[in-house]
Amino acid sequence: MPHRNPTQTDLLPPAPDGRVRVMLTLPFAGPLDYLLPPRLADARPGDIVTVPLGRRTETGVIWDAAPNLPPEFRPPPPKEVATSRLKPVVARLDLPPLPAQLRQFVDWVAAYTLSPPGMVLAMALRANALAALPKPGTGYSPAPTLPADLRLTPARQKALDIAAAGPPLPAAELARRAGVGAAVIRGLAQAGALRAVEITPPPPFATPDPAHCPPTLGGNQAEVATELRARVAEDSFSITLLEGVTGSGKTEIYMEAIAACLEAGKQALVLLPEIALSAQWTGRFARRFGAEPALWHSDLGARLRRVTWRAVADGTARVVVGARSALFLPFDQLGLIIVDEEHETAFKQEDGVTYHARDMAVVRARMSKAPIVLVSATPSLESLANVGAGRYRHLKLNARHGNATMPAVETLDMRADPPERGLFLSPVLTGAINDAIGRSEQAMLFLNRRGYAPLTLCRTCGHRMQCPNCTAWLVEHRARHILTCHHCGYDEPIPQTCPKCADADSLTPIGPGVERITEEARATFPDARILVMASDTLSGPAATAAAVERIARREVDLVIGTQIVAKGWHFPHLTLVGIVDADLGLGGGDLRASERTVQLLHQVAGRAGRAEAPGRVLLQSYVPDHPVMQALVSGDFGSFMEQEAEQRRPGFWPPYGRLAALIVSAETPDAAELTARALGQNAPRLDGVQVLGPAPAPLAILRGRHRHRLLLRARRNIAVQPIMREWLSRVKPERGARIDVDIDPVSFL
Repeated sequence: MPHRNPTQTDLLPPAPDGRVRVMLTLPFAGPLDYLLPPRLADARPGDIVTVPLGRRTETGVIWDAAPNLPPEFRPPPPKEVATSRLKPVVARLDLPPLPAQLRQFVDWVAAYTLSPPGMVLAMALRANALAALPKPGTGYSPAPTLPADLRLTPARQKALDIAAAGPPLPAAELARRAGVGAAVIRGLAQAGALRAVEITPPPPFATPDPAHCPPTLGGNQAEVATELRARVAEDSFSITLLEGVTGSGKTEIYMEAIAACLEAGKQALVLLPEIALSAQWTGRFARRFGAEPALWHSDLGARLRRVTWRAVADGTARVVVGARSALFLPFDQLGLIIVDEEHETAFKQEDGVTYHARDMAVVRARMSKAPIVLVSATPSLESLANVGAGRYRHLKLNARHGNATMPAVETLDMRADPPERGLFLSPVLTGAINDAIGRSEQAMLFLNRRGYAPLTLCRTCGHRMQCPNCTAWLVEHRARHILTCHHCGYDEPIPQTCPKCADADSLTPIGPGVERITEEARATFPDARILVMASDTLSGPAATAAAVERIARREVDLVIGTQIVAKGWHFPHLTLVGIVDADLGLGGGDLRASERTVQLLHQVAGRAGRAEAPGRVLLQSYVPDHPVMQALVSGDFGSFMEQEAEQRRPGFWPPYGRLAALIVSAETPDAAELTARALGQNAPRLDGVQVLGPAPAPLAILRGRHRHRLLLRARRNIAVQPIMREWLSRVKPERGARIDVDIDPVSFL
């Protein structure tokens, strides 16, 4: 039986008739009932078991008798199944049980997002510890007394001397160190001179030392660090928003909260929006604590995922840094959660179970009775509204660390200083880049658009190259000689003739992507050492870390990148940032467009001037008087967000109201339209609730499926889940149609 830390819920006995509920990682409405055979009578909620399902065997978790949820979140009770029809549990796996807090969290996320709880459980169990770990290895040490008839040769004596000098070694390693053949080791073992012992593997993760290399903090930094330590010492749930300008040392300061958590003997979880950030972050962590944290993200190998999952469960992984899925690890001693760059939309998962990791992290912290710290230089309006309502504490860092100052931000009016025909960089910007490189400083160009060009059209007939599976233009990637769809992954070679009019060499790229800007930069700055940072050029965390190292070693003069360069990188020699198209992202009907643009461009601008040399940021814009551009120039992020709040408050738009989206999709347009129309006809008509739609989605076809959307908007004091559940129960989708639910949507495509 695996080790457990029993809780009150764990100790609840099975029902008198031996009935238990087992949650499977399948899209059922809830757990299924099974019988415990006498040999498993001591099984308890949280134990991982195998059970029969039809003709196959499935893995699941013995679940609690009833979900511990608020009344408005509780699903309808399941139908009772007669005991005589129940099948017995097959076996209990030798794995750490799922803690009660995690089981409660799975139920809560499922109820909040209107997702099948089994699919939420799959995020906690899939591809983790269910496969067996390799068995301990065998090593050899000298027998207490050597056999009397042992014939000692020089080779055998050397092997015995090496074996006696340290801990047991595997046969191959012992032979290598002694400089003898494998037959010598086998002969000594067969003669009884060496005895085989089981080698206990070392702990997979070293224990971080909170006293290893504490930083020297002063003034505002020391006050904030002391406050965060106090929150951890309270050993209770609290929410703190840590807002600090770029370069103010937010990471070093919240690491002091991690140190306090380690001193208290508890585990800490740090969520990052991008896996690419983990390499630089773990380096900073190792310098502070003398050991690396455990990592959790999709790029981990299967064995490391199994090792990490179990180390979290047994408490030997003291600090975990990971992507949003790390929220579903089996922490049993969780004492702190950090959500870095809390404003990032990358925390929202939109495939499968749709949830926002920042918001669910708050729920997990509350269930664990642990403090949570949300960190950002540009906090989301949701978090700022919670501060205003008194739900969150607010700590601020208004100055950069050391002698660094905030960069000067200027707009370049592209109507007054346009680039040459066919180019995209203003002469003012190219001159500033030349000056920076001439001073042996580094510069950066930012454009949040991958590829060479976002659109390709025929000069002869006007035909536009479009994805056959999506309502989207194909993006040219000239380096790979393809046109590709960034929504479904479809690609095709760049044709030599127009598919519509067959005119040769008539296709032309329209607009710039990061590849096209790189092409222009190479021609404009022929002697500059240029590095491109985009998801197309950086294959993973290791490649990203290598790129960051090159920049830090000053092997790069000009960095050109997409939004990956906007993250929390520290480039001390980078003094100039040029934003190629600052207006990109302001168009469309996204209610958060202005907020997101300010956040993104402020983060990009924050890469400049983080050390002694002052920084400068140039924004190429055709609307320099736009409130977003003015906020960036003035640096008054707070006033801008107050204006955003005033625009949203009257219409009860988030965060002053609630949204829930229904996305209808089908392989045929009729099935999608009929299902969407039925949803519209059955829409709830309640005071304080409004339903918008149905309407074709902006991406009316995605991955070959036709799509319609409906949006429910409600006052903040109205729980939308029971309304949505009742609404969906009144509509039967057309054959082949699917209805996806998105509570608190951040994307409206």
